[in-house]
Amino acid sequence: MRLALIIWIGIHAIIHLFGFFKSFGIFEFSAISQPISKTLGLLWLLGFVLFAITVVLLIAQSNYWFIMGMMGVIISQFVIINHWSDAKFGTIANLFISMAIIVAYSNFSFKSTIKKERIALFKNLEPTKDDMVTKEALVNLPPVVQKWLTHSGVIGKPYISSVHLVQELKLKMKPEQAAWYTGRAEQYITVEPPGFNWSITTQMNPVLKVAGRDKFENGKGEMTIKLLSLIPVAQAKNDKKLNQAALQRYLAEIVWLPSASLSSYIKWESIDSHSAKATMAYKGTIGSGEFYFDENGNFIKFVAMRYQDSKASEATRWTVVATKTEERNGIKIPVECEASWALKEGEWTWLKLEITDIQYHVTEISND
Repeated sequence: MRLALIIWIGIHAIIHLFGFFKSFGIFEFSAISQPISKTLGLLWLLGFVLFAITVVLLIAQSNYWFIMGMMGVIISQFVIINHWSDAKFGTIANLFISMAIIVAYSNFSFKSTIKKERIALFKNLEPTKDDMVTKEALVNLPPVVQKWLTHSGVIGKPYISSVHLVQELKLKMKPEQAAWYTGRAEQYITVEPPGFNWSITTQMNPVLKVAGRDKFENGKGEMTIKLLSLIPVAQAKNDKKLNQAALQRYLAEIVWLPSASLSSYIKWESIDSHSAKATMAYKGTIGSGEFYFDENGNFIKFVAMRYQDSKASEATRWTVVATKTEERNGIKIPVECEASWALKEGEWTWLKLEITDIQYHVTEISND
C-alpha cells in the first residue's frame, strides 16, 4: 500500500514539473493547451517540490509525511482550478492522496493520544522501594505462590515498578473466523498505581488495518478499536463490567512482573497444592482469578469469570494459558500465551501472543 502511494504521488509530482517546464518554455507540455504564466509555473514547481518531499518522507517512513502531502494537494488543486479544462482529472489524483492523508493523520493523532495517556500514567508512577525481594516477604502467601515466586527468580532482586513490553500477535476476531490475523502490540504496566496501557495494530487484509487501545487506570477500564485509526468499531468506558474485566486482565498479567503479586491491593487464598486464588481491589473495582502452577513452580494458566464486553449479560470463563516459559532479564516468565473464552458453542481461542521484548523499571515512554 505504501509503495503504491509512493508511485502515485511520484507520477503526480512529475506532471507538475512538466507544468513548470511549459511556463518557462523548457518543454512543451501538450496535455495543457492553454499557456501557463511564469507565476503559475512557479506554483507548479512548488507542487512538484512538495510532492517530491512527500515521497522522500514516505520512503523514510516518517510519521509526518502527511503535512507536506496536504500542502502539495492544496497547491496542486489551486493550479488545476486555474487550468481546469485541461487539468481537471488531476483532481482525482488529489482526492486519492487526500484520502491517504486523512488516514495517516488519524493514525498519527491516535498514536499521539495514546502517548499522552502513557505519559500521564507514568507521571503518577511511584518507584518501588529500593529493597530487594526477600524470602520473608513471601511468608504470608500460599505455599504454591511462594514456590512460583522463588522459582521465577525474584528473590534477591528489586521490586519491579514498571514494565514495557512488545508482543507479536495472532488474533481471531470472531469464533467462526478460520484464518488468523497478525498484529503487533506494545504495552506499559505500572505497579503503583496499578495500571496498564496496551495498543495494537493488526492487518485484516492488504488495505484494512485495525488499531486499538485497551487501558486500566484509576481503577477504571477503557477500550477503543478503530478501523484505519479513523472509524470507531468498538468503544467503551465508564462501565462497571469493563472496569472489572480490565482489573482481571491486569491481575492475569502480573506473571510478567512477578513481584507485583506482593502488592497490598492483592489478597491471596490457597486452593490446593497447585493453585491459588487472587483477589484485587482498587478504587472501588474488585476482581479475582485463579492461578495454576506445575510441580516446579512454573505458571500454567490463569482462569477468571470475566465479562467479554460491557454489553455482556453474564461473565464468561476466560483462560490464559502459558505455552512457553523463558528467563528474561533474570526472571522466568511466560513468553508465549494463548487466551480463550469458553462459549456455549465451544472454546474460542482468540489470541496467541509472543513477547519479543520486555524491559523492567522503565521510567519514560518510548518514541516508537
